[in-house]
Amino acid sequence: MPFGINETMGQYSELFMLLAAGTYTVAFIAFAWDLAKSSKALRAVDLRAAQAGAAAKVPVTAGGATGAGAREGSRGVEARLDGPAGRAERPSSSAAKASGAGTGGFMTADGDMKYAAERRVPARVAVAVTTLAVVIHGAGVVTRALGAGRVPWGNMYEFLTTGAFLVAAVFLLSLIRRDLRFLGTFVVGLVIIMLVAASVAFWTPVGHLVPALQSYWLVIHVSIAVLSSALFTLTFAMSALQLVQTHRQKTVAAGGADKLGFMRLVPSALSLENLSYRINAIAFIGWTFTLMFGAIWAEKAWGRFWGWDTKEVWTFVIWVVYAGYLHARATRGWTGTRAAWLSIVGYLCVIFNFTIVNQFFNGLHSYSGL
Repeated sequence: MPFGINETMGQYSELFMLLAAGTYTVAFIAFAWDLAKSSKALRAVDLRAAQAGAAAKVPVTAGGATGAGAREGSRGVEARLDGPAGRAERPSSSAAKASGAGTGGFMTADGDMKYAAERRVPARVAVAVTTLAVVIHGAGVVTRALGAGRVPWGNMYEFLTTGAFLVAAVFLLSLIRRDLRFLGTFVVGLVIIMLVAASVAFWTPVGHLVPALQSYWLVIHVSIAVLSSALFTLTFAMSALQLVQTHRQKTVAAGGADKLGFMRLVPSALSLENLSYRINAIAFIGWTFTLMFGAIWAEKAWGRFWGWDTKEVWTFVIWVVYAGYLHARATRGWTGTRAAWLSIVGYLCVIFNFTIVNQFFNGLHSYSGL
């Protein structure tokens, strides 16, 4: 028996979502500020190193005064680099152990993605603001649930707002073990896009569920689907960065100019690929359970496990694409850009399933609320 509708709670939820979107925007700016400032600091280190190298190559003329002056100049450069200002402009210890250190200036963050001793103030501010945004966002999800008297994922608006919340929450949880702040601009940017799309294109007033969704399987099936989609969102961002990093690595290796200085804070393409693969493997397990529990729910609701409904077909297509990605990378040697593109194609299938299929294909799953 569904609970009554509380429209006041629904209005509070919309207010919280608006506040969360604004707070995420501030966090997005802070993450972008961190990339820009760190890139500038790394360029300053490069300039100092180049100047020191040029000074070391200056021939010393005969005469103790000139030689002493050169030695004093060299010590002066070292002193400036070792002073407070010099230490502030040094790259982090993770960057210092770069995968490409000593290869023509090519440098990336460590593959282990551990936190360095140096503090990046803009990044710390960005994480703090993102945490605040997630708390506000969570309040919006909870008040939506209280307003509807049920779990808040009964239509596209609720699925998208809850999914955006999980994307941000999973990102923050991952920061406990790994320094993934380089993903902040891209992940928070995706969260903002999801919230804007939910409010503009998919907004639905708080209301009861359609009869087909009034089941405990809604909690099981959809919650796993939302969590898996959140993980797929993270790997999509990593795969996109992997493509950019691969292009940058090839350009620098060929002797070209490094025009993407901020990417020096991002691990190598191989490190991004390995982490994305592991997360995709976890998300794939979740999507497998999504498919299985959906079939069980379909049997209880409609008397059959599988009926080739458009939504069912595309859920299976997503499963096949990610299964192919995992199999190809593990056994066929599909690494590098091919693996990244296959991961991106899988996520585009998730987006297509959520948007196009829900809105334009009639079937038993046509309950988007629009």
